[in-house]
Amino acid sequence: METVESWLEREREQVGLWAPVALGGGIAGWFVLPHAMAWLAFCCVALGLACMGAMLPVGGRLRHMIVAGAILLCFGCMLVWGKATLMGQPPLARAMFVRLTGDVVGVRPVPAQKMVRVMLRPVEAPMLPAMVRVNIADADVPKGLGQGARIRFRVRLMPPAPPSVPGGYDFAARAYFQGIGATGKALKPVEMLRPSSAGPSLRARLFGHIVDRVDGPAEGIAAALATGDQGAIPESDAEAMRRSGLAHLLSISGLHVTALIGAVIFLLMRVMALSARAALDWPLMLIAATGGALAGIGYTLLTGAEVPTVRSCVAALLVLGGLAMGRDAVTLRLVATGALIVLLFWPEALAGPSFQMSFAAVTALVALAEHPRFRAFAVARDESAIRKAGRMLAVMLATGIAVELVLMPIALFHFHKAGLLGAFANLIAIPLTTFIIMPLEALALLLDVIGLGAPCWWLTEQTLNLLLGLAHGVSASPMATLLAPTMGMGLFGVAMAGLLWCLLWRTRVRWLGLAPVVTGVAMTFFASPPDLLITGDGRHVAVRTDRGMAILRDRAGDYVRDVLSESAGYDGELTAIADLPDARCSTDLCAVRVKDQAERIWRLLFTRSDALIARRDFARDCAAADIVVSDRGLPRWCRPRWMKIDRRLLSRTGGLSITLETGEVHTVFRPGDAHPWIARRRFRTP
Repeated sequence: METVESWLEREREQVGLWAPVALGGGIAGWFVLPHAMAWLAFCCVALGLACMGAMLPVGGRLRHMIVAGAILLCFGCMLVWGKATLMGQPPLARAMFVRLTGDVVGVRPVPAQKMVRVMLRPVEAPMLPAMVRVNIADADVPKGLGQGARIRFRVRLMPPAPPSVPGGYDFAARAYFQGIGATGKALKPVEMLRPSSAGPSLRARLFGHIVDRVDGPAEGIAAALATGDQGAIPESDAEAMRRSGLAHLLSISGLHVTALIGAVIFLLMRVMALSARAALDWPLMLIAATGGALAGIGYTLLTGAEVPTVRSCVAALLVLGGLAMGRDAVTLRLVATGALIVLLFWPEALAGPSFQMSFAAVTALVALAEHPRFRAFAVARDESAIRKAGRMLAVMLATGIAVELVLMPIALFHFHKAGLLGAFANLIAIPLTTFIIMPLEALALLLDVIGLGAPCWWLTEQTLNLLLGLAHGVSASPMATLLAPTMGMGLFGVAMAGLLWCLLWRTRVRWLGLAPVVTGVAMTFFASPPDLLITGDGRHVAVRTDRGMAILRDRAGDYVRDVLSESAGYDGELTAIADLPDARCSTDLCAVRVKDQAERIWRLLFTRSDALIARRDFARDCAAADIVVSDRGLPRWCRPRWMKIDRRLLSRTGGLSITLETGEVHTVFRPGDAHPWIARRRFRTP
């Protein structure tokens, strides 16, 4: 006990940093545990731990940490549980065709997909959720569409989509907290019952203005940098930015907020310094910091107040407060305070990659900057321009590599891939964006007031094309990303605990956290990838063969192909199962033989149509198969040797991933999962 207390005394300045970790642990417990009894048990165990901690010797730091941490664990679980109960929107129970009349709450153009995304409140439709999101093709958008308009159309509404396969993106959970209960695509004609009397929002006008001023693929990047709306970015460019490690430039976060606030402070200081009276008598730093804070808050509201922007704005306000008081505010305590504020108001953000990657990256940067050796190397000194430039490049490269390493477990868990060249790409991209592209775009917007912005827009477009060329060049390299199979939740939790241990402590004990991080990442890369992936609707199947991955429906879209490839940890082209030499396919059925890693032969049978198949032939094929997969309900007399996967089973399990050698099966839905966004679909027995 004395050894622990002595160590905590040396780490006393770091102890408070664990407050948001404990709060986040309680929120994570609610997401991980399946139902109300488990959540209640979690809270009871946390309070029991607090009682046990209270029995330790009075005055010890360990006692305070255990009691406070346990209470924060319980509070975090209750906080997100209460918000989900009081403010979430339950999903639509089942898909339905309706003639919908609704009042428009919000309109978001998505030029890259040639559509408009509309948020609606249904009128006189008690069977529908309070809010639905509908896509309307550009050609079908009626005149006068805007906030406050009332429209009518036919639509097939669906519950927000759960992950297609285990480890996939869970839009249903995100939509629940956003208040979206159903989604769909409007069928023409779309009738305008009452046109909008309100004009487009400032953000929408700014978005449209930038898209009109910039041509080609650069227009989407330009609009995203100013407004945070990525709807005009083609998918090919967005994927190139992701693979090259430059996607963070598209999300309004610390880089953009800091650049704006810094520019406002710089301009205010220079303008006020022109007056001798102001320079001598006024508190210039306080005034400039106030102006920068107002600019940061306005920019955050303009760009939609997403989590990274809110975090960056809160952090910037704390920094400005410290500077105004003459103190150094850029510390890990600043990051912890920002995390606490975000978690208190938006606890559901913890489960998303945006929150995790944003705070992990900033924590890594600040922790590295606080290290004495790094600070000694990076501090300004009197030296030649060449040595200074080389040292700055080394500092940028070191910070880039540190961020890439810290983000690796998070990227593996959410996206099944980790960047390898992002640190090098950011050496060029970050200075290009911060010091050239963003100032040019801001200057172009200012000059547009007097109609002289065209030259600056042309320069902005050329520099953005250079940024896109860099992204495509880096992403085309086979070393740009490293794919891995889906990372299990347990391994992710272990890796994150180790990562936090490394980042938040200062003494040598911190390096003990490397073991769980390396273990979690290594086990993910060396894990056996799934041999069979089935989407939740049963229509799309991917099979691993000795020739790579093959897909059942070769006309599947890019989204389905990307989801299946990433979940399988496969970076090649998906071929058609029908083209495999060991496959026998007709219009209705497809049978294929594959080998697992132990060289065992597996016979798989898939249905590919809704046609009625003769019972005698189908029963024979079912009996000869090890696994049968269908997007419809299969009759009871279809009895494969091991597993029958049809829409009845998939309605309970969601998408599946199967490793044939071990017989390991992972599902999207867990048994007994009672989180409020899970809509169980029930099908009639044929």
